[in-house]
This record gives sequence, C-alpha cells and structure tokens, in this order.
Amino acid sequence: MFTSIRWRIAIPYVLLILITMLGLGLYLRSYVRESSLDDIETQLVSEARLLGDVISAELPADPAGTTLDELSRHWADIFQGRVTIINPDGVVVGESEEDRTQMDSHATRPEVVQAGRNGQGSSIRYSQTLKVDMMYAAVKIESGGEVLGYVRLALPLQAVDAKINHLQQAIFIAMLVAAGAAVLLATYITARTTQPLSDLTEAAGKLAAGEKASQPLSATRDEIGKLTSAFNSMAAQLREQIAALQGERGKLSAVLQTMTDGALIIDQHGKVQLINRAAAHMFDVQPEQASGSSLAAALRCAPVFELWQSSQESGALEQIDFETDRRMHVHGAATPLGEALPGSTLLLLQDMTRQRQIELMRRDFISNVSHELRTPLAAIKAITETLQDGALDDQDAARHFLESMETEIDSLSLMVNELLELSRIESGRVPLERKPVRPLDMLEPAMERLRLQAERSGHELLLECDEKLPEVLADAGRVQQVLTNLLHNANKFTPAGGKVSTGAVQEGNVVRFYVSDTGIGITPEDLPRIFERFYKVDRARSSTGTGLGLAIARHLVEAHGGKIWAESQPGKGSTFYFTIPIA
Repeated sequence: MFTSIRWRIAIPYVLLILITMLGLGLYLRSYVRESSLDDIETQLVSEARLLGDVISAELPADPAGTTLDELSRHWADIFQGRVTIINPDGVVVGESEEDRTQMDSHATRPEVVQAGRNGQGSSIRYSQTLKVDMMYAAVKIESGGEVLGYVRLALPLQAVDAKINHLQQAIFIAMLVAAGAAVLLATYITARTTQPLSDLTEAAGKLAAGEKASQPLSATRDEIGKLTSAFNSMAAQLREQIAALQGERGKLSAVLQTMTDGALIIDQHGKVQLINRAAAHMFDVQPEQASGSSLAAALRCAPVFELWQSSQESGALEQIDFETDRRMHVHGAATPLGEALPGSTLLLLQDMTRQRQIELMRRDFISNVSHELRTPLAAIKAITETLQDGALDDQDAARHFLESMETEIDSLSLMVNELLELSRIESGRVPLERKPVRPLDMLEPAMERLRLQAERSGHELLLECDEKLPEVLADAGRVQQVLTNLLHNANKFTPAGGKVSTGAVQEGNVVRFYVSDTGIGITPEDLPRIFERFYKVDRARSSTGTGLGLAIARHLVEAHGGKIWAESQPGKGSTFYFTIPIA
C-alpha cells in the first residue's frame, strides 16, 4: 500500500498535520502548566502575606506555639491548603497537618531561604511528609525592622495536573479529528490526481501478462494525458511484435521438444538457459529445476562441462564422445551462438547407446560365429584331405571319417537352425499360442524327455511340484523347450552320481519354475553373461553345444512376460529360475 504514489503524496501531508498538532499540544500543555503555576504562586504569596499580618501579633506572645497550631489549622481550612509557621531559627512553631515537634528545622528550605533574602519565596518539590508534589510559598514576618518569623502556605498540585490532563484529552481529540479530516482530504485529492496513472498501470499489467488490455483514456491535456497517448501507441506495436514472437517461439519449442537428441543453451556464466525433454531424460533431471541452474550442478556430468569450457575457450565447434553414469554412450557437440546470443553456447547431445550396442553385438556375433564355425569346418577340411590322400581305399577308415564328417555337419546344421530360431524369436516372428496350462503338465514331459539321458549319466532326477498350483498363461511347447534346455545343461555339467531336480512354486501373481543341479557350478564372473549368444562357461569351448540355448530360453521367457536368472557357487551346483504369469 505504501508503495503507491497516492499514499506517498497523502502520508506526508497527514504526518505534517499530526506533527503540527503534536507540537501545538506540547506547547499548550507547557503554557497552561506554567500559567497555572504562576497563578497559584501569586495566590499563595498573597494569602501568606495576609496570614502574616494576622499572626504578627501572636508570634511574640506565644513563642512556644501553643495557640499557633490552632491558628494554623483554622487558616488551613480557609485557604484549602497547608499552613506552616516558622520562627527565625527555622523551628516550626505552628503546623496544620503534622506534629511539628517531629519535624526538622525548615531554615534550609528553598522557599524560606528566598523569603529571608527577598521577603518572599516559592518552590515546587515532592513532600516526604504528605507523599505528593506540593507548591510552597513563604513570606517573611517583620515588625519594626525585626524578623519575627515566616509563614509558609503549601498547595498540592493535583488540581493543576487534573487541569493539564483535561487539556491533553481535548488536544488529543482535536488531533484525531484533524488527522481524520486530513486523511480523507488527502486521499480524495490524490485519488483524483493518480487515477489516470492507476489506469495506465492496470493496462500495462494486462499487457505484460499477455492479456488483451483496453486502451486507457485521459481527458486531460497535461503530462499524464501525453503519457497515455504514448502508451496506447506502444501497446499496439507490442501486441503485433508479441504475436510474431509467439509464433516463432511456438515453432522453435515444437522443434526442440520433439527432437530425439538433447539440446541445451548455456550462457557465458555457465547457466542453463534452455533444456529440452530429450536432454532432461538423458541425465534424469527435471527441465524446470535445471533451467537457471549452473551446468555442472544441473547435469552433474564432467565431460559435458569440459565440452562447454573447450568451446568457450576456442570459440569454435568442439565434439566429444563419452559415457554417462547411466551407461549411456553420448556424442556431444558444442558450438558458440555468436551474434544470435552473444556469449551463449549450443550443446547438442546424441544418444549413441543403441548404435554402440548394435555395433558390439554385430562384432561379437561375427566373432562368435567365426569361432564356432572354425572348428567343424577345420575338421571337415582335415577329413576331406585325409580321404583324398588315400583313406578312401581303406573302407573301415573311410567309414569312420564319413561318420565324423556327418557329426560335424549335424553340428553345423544345429547351429544354423538355432541361429534361425533365435533370429525369429528376437524379431517377433514366432507367434506364441498362450493358453492356461498347469505347471505340472509342462514339467513332466520335459523330465521324461531327459530321463534316459540322465540314467546313462548316473544322475538322480527329482520332480517337485504341487498339483494344486494355479494355471499359467503360456505356450506349453515353448516353455517345455526352455525346461528341456535347462535340464540338458544341468545333466551335462553334473558329474556321475549327482542329482538334478526341477519344480515350480507360486510367488504372488507368477509361478516360479526352477532347475537345480549338484554340478560344477558357475564362477561369479561368468554368471552375468551366461544368457548371451555363443557365451560358454568352458573358455576352451571344448564342450559340446552351440552356446545359443540359454539365449533362446531368455527370449522365450521374456516373450511370456517373465524373467530368467541363475544362482550358482563353483563346486556346489547351479539353480536356474524363470517366472511365468498366472492365467
């Protein structure tokens, strides 16, 4: 309220009136008090002189003061005050209020001292006897040039204080009335004067908020009228410019927010001026929180900050490839914006994670396929050369080599088939016929398929599954394929005399299947990678198999909406788990 020009004009006038009234009140209070005290002093001196003439004949006749006390009380009733009669030595010989025999000498009282020098004296002080403020007036009593004593009259100042308080109340009421009138008058005058400014302010506020403001009109031809006309012209131009800027801003915002690459604009002090959704998602920050913050605090990524610094120092395009804390591979480019935004830098951040993963997968795939094909092809090449060198003439040797060749060719065919199967599963070209099925109806066929192989290896097979388990929504054939693969691996990596068990239990809204063995186990460094294509725990790759079975199992389980994992300790066996949602 006090920042308004209306009150900045009105309040000084009100304060001026209040200060004037306060000064006048203080002056009147002092003036009335001094006048009242002067009147009382004159009155007391006159009364004391009258009383002195009366008792001048009594003082010599009654030096002990026997009749003077009576006389003092009599005159005290007449004057409505206190009467004290004092001899020339200061001894009280007549008193109207107190026991004079208990009173000290009054020779040093200010009014008595003045009366001794000038014939009369007065003073105002606090009476220790009566416990109130008193005015004292004393006159000297003389006869024939001889000092007979002093008469002193005293009057409490309560009446004077009451009169002054009454005057203060009247002044206070007058000040309130005057202040009220001043406030009303000042408010009215300033309201009339500043109303055009208020209209201009309201119109400017609406214009700043983007609202359509009506043009304020002014009937005056003074400075405010000229200001209103200038404002109307400015508002019309601003509306046109704002409309054009909003159109350009909308296009820019649409482009930035739909970009898949991250975009940031950083000022010369390292503050984030703009950040799009892609960049905010890339560094897991909120755009509202990042805007206005420093680049280092907003993104918490040292390579991005160093990229901005390099561009600031060189004044040219700078590029860098780095990896974020979220394991994202990013290609960053920083370029100064030059005259468009002096001192600012544009950062473009491209997420290269998918491309890097595809590149690594392609490289690993080629490496793994080449490695897997090398062994059977080398074996076939060696067998062919052996047969060409004359082994064809030995029927028994030729038959043995042909059987070995057939084994290698079967291995190649199995690898090609599994690669095709994995490719179809990953691309989604293998439709799943998901139906409600009991877990036991998938576990039993898988166990029976492996039973003969387990008996030959000397393994004990165990099935642990409650018949009352709820049905799961699954493609029974594909889940059996997963179970068969896991059981086959468990049987292969378990020494003779070991145990292989499988079963299922319910956990919430899923059924958890498991295959457990007492085999050689898996090392901690191998465990996270066993579901990768062509990855084999046997580093020498001397074991049979293509290394694709667990990768196929993972994709099939994930296609059902479940997940697969393994737990193992070297030398203590392994347990593979996967979940399928309940129907």
